[in-house]
Amino acid sequence: MKRFFTLLILSTLFLSSCSQSDQLALHQEKKAAAQVFNPIPADFVPRNFTVLSAGDSLTQGVGDSTGQGGYLPYLKTMLEKEKGIQQVDFYNYGVTGNRTTQLLKRLKTPEMKAALQKADMVIITIGGNDIMKVVKDNFSNLQLPVFTKEKETYRQHLIQIFEAIVQENPHTSIVLVGLYNPFSKWFSNVKEMDEIVSDWNQAGQSVIANYPNAYFVPIEDLFLNTDENLLFTDNFHPNDKGYELIAERLNETMEARVIPDLAKKAYLVTTEEN
Repeated sequence: MKRFFTLLILSTLFLSSCSQSDQLALHQEKKAAAQVFNPIPADFVPRNFTVLSAGDSLTQGVGDSTGQGGYLPYLKTMLEKEKGIQQVDFYNYGVTGNRTTQLLKRLKTPEMKAALQKADMVIITIGGNDIMKVVKDNFSNLQLPVFTKEKETYRQHLIQIFEAIVQENPHTSIVLVGLYNPFSKWFSNVKEMDEIVSDWNQAGQSVIANYPNAYFVPIEDLFLNTDENLLFTDNFHPNDKGYELIAERLNETMEARVIPDLAKKAYLVTTEEN
């Protein structure tokens, strides 16, 4: 364990009453009226889709050779192929090095509050730097209990982040991208970091469970079970292929859950207004 964290520290430096005929007509009329309230297909009226991406360097796109924002351009292309979506507008608020406390502070700025109010969806990548801070602050005495304690702090910060988002826009969908272990490829024999990342992901999922419009997208396995190099030259951030795979995983959740739920919510709002 001690040897692993020494290598870890070195690596991080790179860094929703009628006749029968009349009765029949009336019955048909009622039936037709009732059908108006049935959910309509998500692709009935293609719509524009606004996404606010917030978080750390994974949102900013460090390691992306094109400099276009990591997973964002890939996800934009995938989403715009959906029948229910005409155009996707991304607003990238990723900042390299951001931890949960820093993201929470930025979410409360006038600029981000305004962006949140018009967002159909908020995608968050956060937590990796929180883990690395634990490493740096405790490098002389790194033990699993230290990470377990800080995991609870991370969970509480996530709750505050979600509350800040919901306060500005209670109807937006929130997607939390899970954490991954960038060192698994190089230190495959060390299981402690895999355990830590897994525990912190479970903490994120426990927060998601309390919000009906929230979703968790795991990406940990993408970087664990592969012989393909998915990391940038700093051996920490994803490379182009890594970001593409993250976008594909995000799109799977969009197709299966987020977009259908958004279509239902939009339809319910429309019928309530009418």
